Amino acid sequence: MSNKDLGFETINLGHGSGGLMTRDLLDRIIFETFNNPYLNQKHDGSIIKMDGEMAISTDSFVVSPIFFKGGNIGELAVNGTVNDVAMCGADPKFLSLAFVVEEGLPMEDFVKIVTSIKEAADIAGVQIITGDTKVVERGKGDKIFINTTGFGKVHPKAHISPDKIRSGDKIIISGPVAQHGMAIMSQRDGLEFESTIESDTTNLNFLVNDLLDAFGNKIHLFRDPTRGGVASVLSELADDTNLGISLKETNIPLDDQVAAACEILGLDPLFVANEGIFVTIVSADVADAVEELMKKHEKSPRAVCIGEFTTEHPKKVVMHSVIGGKRMVTPMIGEQLPRIC
Repeated sequence: MSNKDLGFETINLGHGSGGLMTRDLLDRIIFETFNNPYLNQKHDGSIIKMDGEMAISTDSFVVSPIFFKGGNIGELAVNGTVNDVAMCGADPKFLSLAFVVEEGLPMEDFVKIVTSIKEAADIAGVQIITGDTKVVERGKGDKIFINTTGFGKVHPKAHISPDKIRSGDKIIISGPVAQHGMAIMSQRDGLEFESTIESDTTNLNFLVNDLLDAFGNKIHLFRDPTRGGVASVLSELADDTNLGISLKETNIPLDDQVAAACEILGLDPLFVANEGIFVTIVSADVADAVEELMKKHEKSPRAVCIGEFTTEHPKKVVMHSVIGGKRMVTPMIGEQLPRIC
């Protein structure tokens, strides 16, 4: 669909007025793109049926820039919430979608974002079933913000909770760390640097479902290390479980270019955001089989065990370094990388 077809080169305040311009925007972009029986009712909401337990997760996306290597804010808004629902041990099926758009956003950019949302939703197997669009005055926002809420039925074999974690449980990560954060920083105003690093944003729900099918309650936890990275996730788990965590630095997957970028910016890759990997805590007796299954899956060919829970040094995460030493991995204080997702 061209800007000429829409009649406007940019989003303006009238598109959020609730009047004819809003209706035209919704009919010709939103409803046409996300065409499905739920949304086509054009009601204030949607009615869905689900048996058993349901997981619900909501997230807001304010990433800057809105287009980045490997994705954009629209794709990220789908994958991020799909993955949050999956981390609960559930199969995401439905999303709500809300936009806050700044007056003056090029209509072409809005259409690209909406199209990418549709594509990401189709790949993840979810439907957009309700939503909202608001427009704020020029200078009162920053191009576009998106909120998504996901709904999914909990897997019958899922028993996901930090309470399930025991000493000896293994920590497996699904792929290389810090890719999303470094992709964003390489294009951030004032920090740009030459790089081919791409965001790892992707959906992980099918991988999670395969693991639960195969290992059930031997999977004690899933967690996606977005803001705050792997270090924040593990520090929180050590504190919540009153157990220690022992990590092997040599096992943590990290691409050379990402490592170099982190060093240039003075960032610890363990604190950098990720959008396409997760950490799973599993019983020791199935750890090798879990890792083997993950390595065969397209989303996690570089899955690896990076450590374990221990009764030693309770509530502390200890890294065994490449040179044979040890160091504490402490929780992140404050904001390291603002507006990363």
